[in-house]
Amino acid sequence: MKKFNTQLADSQATVVKPISPENFNFGDYAEYASNLNRRCSAFWQSDSGVVVYRRMRVAACFSYGCSDMQQSLEWQLGALEKSMLFNADVPNFLEPWYGLGTIASAFGCEYSWKQGNAPVVKPPFKNLDEVLDYPVKKVAETAIGKHTLNMIEYFMDKTKGQVPVSFTDSQSPLNSVANLLPLDQFFVEVLLNPDKVLSLFDLLADLSVEFNNEQQKLIGDALALPGHGFASSQKWSGMGMSDDNAIMISPEQYTELAVPSAIKVCDPFGGVAFHSCGDWSGWIDAVLNIEGIKMADGAFSLETDPGATNNLEAFHAFAGTGVVLNARIVGDTETIEQQVKRVWMPGMKLVVVTYCETPEEQTKAYNRIKEICR
Repeated sequence: MKKFNTQLADSQATVVKPISPENFNFGDYAEYASNLNRRCSAFWQSDSGVVVYRRMRVAACFSYGCSDMQQSLEWQLGALEKSMLFNADVPNFLEPWYGLGTIASAFGCEYSWKQGNAPVVKPPFKNLDEVLDYPVKKVAETAIGKHTLNMIEYFMDKTKGQVPVSFTDSQSPLNSVANLLPLDQFFVEVLLNPDKVLSLFDLLADLSVEFNNEQQKLIGDALALPGHGFASSQKWSGMGMSDDNAIMISPEQYTELAVPSAIKVCDPFGGVAFHSCGDWSGWIDAVLNIEGIKMADGAFSLETDPGATNNLEAFHAFAGTGVVLNARIVGDTETIEQQVKRVWMPGMKLVVVTYCETPEEQTKAYNRIKEICR
């Protein structure tokens, strides 16, 4: 099996040609998405099964392109058009903004931009008390909050609500804290001041809920869930949340400290959809025990993530739970077949996320996935 290619800007990205809204056939895509959403609805209501999602991720939108709403939309429309050539069960969707640090902006955090790169947020606080004492403002009133809402308005205006749109990338309170404090200091606080950590997580959750509601007002019925990083559908529920720092604390600490705020953020949209980069197979029980969890996402090949899990059989624990496993597999047909055979077990609800380079390769992979997961 091939390993992660460090020479690539984004191993999960696909090169597309940008398309202006004036030249995009929204009617065709709306009909295409509607047809696939019927499959999504049947899958969501079933006890087990498999669907295939050929994700169209545009690298530029994850870096310098997230600052330009017009350019981002044109790239993403190009991705939607290209996706229709690939055999799949789940439609692609539009995502406004991409940068991390949205919730941290409520604490006065500002983005550092370098030409040709993604924005970064450097933690401005030295300890937890400084964070808790800061006079926060609503995310919607910050520069990046306004940019995100303006971007959603622009997307909705240009598309007339005819295609699926998600919220911006949502970070869990546990992830957001890394934009506020150096993580080594935060872990000291976890040991010495767990009650204060819970207070901060609760505050971050409140800020997230408030901002998500502002996004929902603009997106309306076009909302695709769980959203960023997940196969998503207007027929599904659950709030996608990046929780990468989960594997930096014990499963017990994660359950005690991080889960309550994650539930608070996600419950208004149907429950938690968990994501972590790397190998979180040791946290499976903690994830499955999240009250009301709907979906979990992970990397299942070394071309997807240099820290991808090789403990695929551990995910058989998802069988019989009704929780969807979103398995991202960058690689050729042979790699996809090999990994699906290892991760699949009857009784699972599995989304296989592929990145095949050609429609012909995608059709071959699609057929093999369906044969394996009968």
